[in-house]
Amino acid sequence: MSISMEAQSPRAIVVEDDPSWQQILAEILTDEGLTVDLADNVEAAVACLRATPHRLAIVDLSLGKEDHRNQDGLFFLESVRRHDPGCLALLLTGYATVELAVRVLTEFGAFTCLRKETFRRAEFRTVVRQALAGAPQQTAIETGTWPPTAADIDSPLTVTDRQLPKTYPPSATGQLPVALVVEDDGGWRSILGELLSEAGFLVHACRSYGEALGYLRRESFELAIVDLSLANSLNPDDNSDGLRLLQNLQKAAVPAIVVSGSALPELVEQAYETHGMVAFLEKRAFDRQAFHQAIVVALQKGDPGAGELSDLTSRELEVLELLVTGLTNKEIAEALVISDNTVKRHLKAIFVKLGVNTRSAAVAKAIGAGLALR
Repeated sequence: MSISMEAQSPRAIVVEDDPSWQQILAEILTDEGLTVDLADNVEAAVACLRATPHRLAIVDLSLGKEDHRNQDGLFFLESVRRHDPGCLALLLTGYATVELAVRVLTEFGAFTCLRKETFRRAEFRTVVRQALAGAPQQTAIETGTWPPTAADIDSPLTVTDRQLPKTYPPSATGQLPVALVVEDDGGWRSILGELLSEAGFLVHACRSYGEALGYLRRESFELAIVDLSLANSLNPDDNSDGLRLLQNLQKAAVPAIVVSGSALPELVEQAYETHGMVAFLEKRAFDRQAFHQAIVVALQKGDPGAGELSDLTSRELEVLELLVTGLTNKEIAEALVISDNTVKRHLKAIFVKLGVNTRSAAVAKAIGAGLALR
């Protein structure tokens, strides 16, 4: 059934089968100057959507009363994309996983995801105002609001599944390793923070290059997760904040993983070649297992072993690892998708840093530092 309140503009639609939640959400949205349509099933919601354009949609995932497996809310999100592309959608649900949150943000283009268990009126008002203003979401879903805790996630990873190095976590001092998340989208900031917390990290999250630089000057980190394009760029016409941050992380010897929605191939190559990026993951193809594996690789790069190996960049370590396996320059180039000349340049730098003149001597030093065992 669809209920239309007194007409005024702009409009919002609440798709929710619980009358109590309908009342709460309608009250807040009305206070924010919106005319609110209510629907308790997907058919009524789609009919309402087709009848008039909406600025905002608040959607529950499960519209099947007691059927927690029902995901009619996703069908409605797809309908929003097709019939009312100017409408921003927010998912508000009590049944969801990290994977679902990623899917809602990427495939269905939702503005953000909220959990009923941690719903706060003030935070919801902030989300609504940001959505109506058309501003990038920045403060709506901080750590702990979204996504679910490990206990709420289907088939959470075990310590064995994560395959983290035995020194992480905790450290020898008994303290948790610290990770920095730099992401201007609140939903992604919380997803990444939750996954890092699962892996045993203490997480500091921020939105911009300036905030991240402040953290780097105050604290030490074992890992950083960075978005290449940050909305709070110091120069919006030439947004290179992510690359600048990678450069600072490299100087601080903090291994970095980039999780980005889009990036030009040349920027990705630059991030690998000159800025010490360890791994690049696309948001649209984001996978929990791939993310945890990237953490493993990053931590290994951040702890390369004794002696001169600590002076090598992430890319130089990759070249050296392949050299140890007996690959030729051409095979190394093919494995890393770089040119033969680039391999030669990396090998020259490796030889200088290790104080050797031959490939065999470089391999011997790598084996002596335990690199061959990684």
